[in-house]
Amino acid sequence: KKKKSKAVDPRALPFMLYNTKTRGKLPFLSRAEEAAGEATAATSRGAVSMYVCGVTVYDYSHIGHARVYTVFDVLYRYLKWRGYDVTYCRNFTDVDDKIIRRAQETDQTPGEVTERFIREFHADMQQLGNLRPALEPRATEHIGDMVAQIEAIIANGHAYEVEGDVYFSVPSLPGYGTLSGRKQEDNRAGASERVDADLADSRKRSPADFALWKARKEGEDTYWASPWGEGRPGWHIECSSMIHTLLGDQIDIHGGGQDLCFPHHENELAQSMACCKSDSDRFARFWVHNGFVNVNTEKMSKSLGNFFTIRDVLQRYHPMALRFFLLNTHYRSGINFSDNLLNEASARCYYLYQTMHDCRALLKELGEGAGVGSGEETLRSGLNVAACEAHAESREMLAGAMAAMGDDLGTQQCLAHLSPALKQMNELMHTKKGRKNPSRGQALRGYYAGISEILAVLGLGPGPTPTAETGGEDVQGEEGSKLALQEEEEEESGVKASRDGDGDDYGYGGLLSGLKTLALARAGKSAAEVEAVILRRKEAREQKDFALSDQLREELVDQGIALLDQLRE
Repeated sequence: KKKKSKAVDPRALPFMLYNTKTRGKLPFLSRAEEAAGEATAATSRGAVSMYVCGVTVYDYSHIGHARVYTVFDVLYRYLKWRGYDVTYCRNFTDVDDKIIRRAQETDQTPGEVTERFIREFHADMQQLGNLRPALEPRATEHIGDMVAQIEAIIANGHAYEVEGDVYFSVPSLPGYGTLSGRKQEDNRAGASERVDADLADSRKRSPADFALWKARKEGEDTYWASPWGEGRPGWHIECSSMIHTLLGDQIDIHGGGQDLCFPHHENELAQSMACCKSDSDRFARFWVHNGFVNVNTEKMSKSLGNFFTIRDVLQRYHPMALRFFLLNTHYRSGINFSDNLLNEASARCYYLYQTMHDCRALLKELGEGAGVGSGEETLRSGLNVAACEAHAESREMLAGAMAAMGDDLGTQQCLAHLSPALKQMNELMHTKKGRKNPSRGQALRGYYAGISEILAVLGLGPGPTPTAETGGEDVQGEEGSKLALQEEEEEESGVKASRDGDGDDYGYGGLLSGLKTLALARAGKSAAEVEAVILRRKEAREQKDFALSDQLREELVDQGIALLDQLRE
């Protein structure tokens, strides 16, 4: 006889996370667990602090931003699901040369520019389903903390002042370069615009030295008082000082895009070490970085003309299709952004949501809907985990998906575990053999519960718009008229309904409506035109003209419209 698989709480599975600093995957435990020498119960794992570098708020956010903040949103959700008490902090850089230039170009104050683009950033993140961090500090709120940290760095012999500017002395810190693995002579390579300006300054003692404080230039209106005169902080000092102030001398996870590893995160680590007399490098226990976004195999950049804002993409694709696309590649790998891949993600989302929509309706009809949840409330309730225990295949699916997540946040492998389950659900719902299965209701209930749990962790499920209770609040875009038009379009397309939920349907109907409407818009076709092609294809299949049937199907696929055939008896 086949032995029954032992029920194991998937939240108790190990979690291995890649640490850029150690160049390898390590078991992730909270500091409380580390002190105890083992993982604790899933309901009380201890506190975890996570800091992710935020945007410089002078323009709309692009697809690279969509990726980094979706990746860390999933990490945040997954840690909460495992039972950790997570404090998630993400900053806003609201003082920078780019902000000052944008203010001058638009005849606004820097404050007006930053307020506008903070609102726009929040609107974009809400559309993507990303939860609001607990803390969102602004650089301008922590100038005093930055000045105090710079004073400590100078006092410890790791920085010097030149004519009102203060520079970090890279050669004074032997541990510099341990994060990125770069040698001193390589420090110029890959430098950003902000760092290039530092490198060009001949007053520095070493070309690798970087600015901690910048003296006020003639005509500049953005400045603060300091022991070295009026000026403003350098870029790198922001995050290290805000982390020390808000989260303490050591955090558990420091995250951001791969491009931030050097110089930004390397310099953050150096500053943290330099302000401590012990030169301790225990600033962050884990450094986590996501890969680049390429567009049609070329690096995304404004100069190449392949630069897309989140809003550009969401004009044509559903937010959940974009999210699915972003999560269908491992976070540390580069991702290729293309219409073909987004169309494929849209089709897979539609199949997923249609199956869940049909299953939800059938479970209600069969009286099997009780005891399963959907959305954010499942992240800590254990409701769906319990519902899976009575059905071995569902339990194994959930355990397999979460084992993939436990292997360095393997979202793409997690999604792959859904395919066999979705196929089995459709067979149970739509075939004669499936309808006669005596365990049909129990199996569908288990699959529905398990997939709901997975979607909640990935942020792909339906549910309410994030609020203050769920990690966010309703936000508005730039102009009232644009917002009103957007809401009208969302009501027509189903996007708004999918975010707000639609009663007993848990929002799957709204998701399907939104995906369908946008697919039709991309194809330049009306629903009636597509229905006519579907009718022609049905007639061709009835006449066993499968060549014509396949041709019509492929024509629709080429236009970004996928058809879901019912399973044959």
